[in-house]
Amino acid sequence: MSITRTDTTPRMSRIVTHNNTIYLCGQVAKDATKGIKEQTITTLEKVEELLNKAGSDKKHILSVTIYVRDMKDFAAMNEVWDAWVVEGHQPTRACVEARMARPELLVEMSVVAAKITA
Repeated sequence: MSITRTDTTPRMSRIVTHNNTIYLCGQVAKDATKGIKEQTITTLEKVEELLNKAGSDKKHILSVTIYVRDMKDFAAMNEVWDAWVVEGHQPTRACVEARMARPELLVEMSVVAAKITA
C-alpha cells in the first residue's frame, strides 16, 4: 500500500494518492470577488490543473462533492458544470448548501479521481 502526499503544508496536502486513487483537497475559485459562474469556471480550472499534476484528468473523476453557499446559485453553477463535464464520463456527484470558510466564496469542490494507468 502506497500513499503519496503532494503540496503538503502543516494543515493538509493538496493531493493525496493511494494506490491509483487521487484525492484533492477542497478547491475554490481563483478570484472570490466574481459571481457564481466565474467562480465555478476557475474552480474547475484548478481541479484540472491538480488532476494533471497527479497523473489524471477530468475523464477519470470518480466522485465530486460540490458545496454552494446558497442554493439560489445551483442552476448557474450547473450550467458551467454541464458544459465542462465530458459526456460519457460523468462522475458521481453530490451538491449541498454550506457555510463557507470565507463569506465571499460561493462554491467549493472536493474531488476523487482515478490515476491514468498505461
